[in-house]
Amino acid sequence: MSKRKQPESTASDRVTAYAQAVVAGELIAGPQVRNACRRHLRDLEHGPARGLQWNLEAANRAIGFFEEVLQLNGGRFEGQPFHLLPWQAFIVGSLFGWLGADGWRRFRQAYVETAKGSGKSPLAGGIGLYGLTADGEERAEVYAAATKKDQAQILFRDAVAMVDQSPVLAARIVKSGATGKEYNLAYHPRSSFFRTVSADDGQSGPRPHVALLDEIHEHKTPLVVEMMRAGTKSRDQALIFMITNSGTDRLSVCWDYHDYADKVASGALEDDSFFGFVCGLDDGDDPFEDEECWYKANPSLAYGIPGLKYLREQVTQARGMPSKEATVRRLNFCQWVQADNPAISRDAWIATQDDQFDLEPLLGRRCFGGLDLSSTQDLTALVLLFEPVPTDPVWRMVGWFWLPEEGLARKAEQDRVPYVLWRDRGYLQTTPGAAISKRHVLHTLAEVAALYDLQGIGYDRWRIEDLNALIADEGVSLPPLFPVGQGFKDMAPAVDEFERRLVNGEMRHTGHPILTWCAANAVYQEDPAGNRKVDKRKSTGRVDGIVAGVMATSLTIGDLEEEDSLSDHLENHGIRTL
Repeated sequence: MSKRKQPESTASDRVTAYAQAVVAGELIAGPQVRNACRRHLRDLEHGPARGLQWNLEAANRAIGFFEEVLQLNGGRFEGQPFHLLPWQAFIVGSLFGWLGADGWRRFRQAYVETAKGSGKSPLAGGIGLYGLTADGEERAEVYAAATKKDQAQILFRDAVAMVDQSPVLAARIVKSGATGKEYNLAYHPRSSFFRTVSADDGQSGPRPHVALLDEIHEHKTPLVVEMMRAGTKSRDQALIFMITNSGTDRLSVCWDYHDYADKVASGALEDDSFFGFVCGLDDGDDPFEDEECWYKANPSLAYGIPGLKYLREQVTQARGMPSKEATVRRLNFCQWVQADNPAISRDAWIATQDDQFDLEPLLGRRCFGGLDLSSTQDLTALVLLFEPVPTDPVWRMVGWFWLPEEGLARKAEQDRVPYVLWRDRGYLQTTPGAAISKRHVLHTLAEVAALYDLQGIGYDRWRIEDLNALIADEGVSLPPLFPVGQGFKDMAPAVDEFERRLVNGEMRHTGHPILTWCAANAVYQEDPAGNRKVDKRKSTGRVDGIVAGVMATSLTIGDLEEEDSLSDHLENHGIRTL
């Protein structure tokens, strides 16, 4: 039997038939998909002990909706019945066929990652239309969700086109908006609707029965996912369905779900409410050398989608234009590759994360601080670097962060990050009012200085006047404060040392989500001599935590084990003390 294309199955259970064919090696599939299929077969055998139920009738009903009601659109597919390919039937049947112990659907989140052009978007649109019209949910809210309205509209247009192509749906669904500019699909028998929503629309209101999230790799923060998840609490069998190509950023929400799906499918984690279908290559596969592995990343390739000719053209161009290679590997072969010019290596950041480290051993340990103090409403960051000791021979990086309490939700919407969630979980401190209260920051600095052997704090001289006045007014005792210039001359040596410690594994961090977010956002600006500094203007989001870390590093450069005081050391390096 061909390892590329599955013959049409006459079995009534197409989900299990696909899983068996993949596990038996009769179909080419990557490691994560093989594990997802093994999970299905394991659950058929052992799931009932956990209350799981496999309802073949429900699975086939959902599959039948696609093939009997929906029609495709675009190019050679215009007007053709939506006949689910085996991998698509596996996804649809799994999502709607598995029930939990309570009798409701088991899976509440699904993550699907395949190569570009595999047919993810029409699959998502069909799932949305099923939730709108055939799921029996009163007042169902179905959303195509994204960070930007334009991105959400792409998937929604697929759903609108399928309504236009289907006589059954066209007669029952009411569209709002001019042709080509539709904004709502209404199914009046159930008082239900299908529309777009984005982070631009705000964070309150949606109570999705089905939420379709497109191109998760483009989501810089988990805001949209969390917005949709928060709205499902009143729905008994809500579904958040995420689709994406592979990405570049392993500090992103997309990588988090990619990694989580991998662990759940392999059995390393157990989460009966989560479904993952992640296409990818095996270790050692090189798509530029072996066409056979292309089928692992492109599950529709055996059926001419996107087509061998197209993929061969992509590979040929990438060989002739090295700048295109990373994009082709990512989009066409599901290989996670780094973006151009990241300030901090994603692999190095992940490799140096130590979130199990207990902070208690740091009490009384020598450390050096960096304070990036905002002027009014932006993020303020304090980062301490703890000196290596014989029992722990690495630098330890710990951070504190502040924002004004007033307008926090609005700022979370503006920056598209979960500030409110971070505050509730203790990662973010808020100060009263609409501007940063430097008094609150000062009191935390005093508390930190009392706990640790803080040798000095580096700061940006342009934002320190108010804090200096408060120190004088309140008589607070702090370690010495040292101005650190923000230009290439002062920052470049610290950037080089910060990066060297991170890459060589000489520095560890706790995985603090705000510090990790800052690391993912940071990009460098470089002068003609090759000196580098963190560029706040070009960065994709807040980078204050990394700037604070670099300023702290500037205080540690050189041999501080000698008898010279820190101030003498800094004077020798061109940094004048107050």
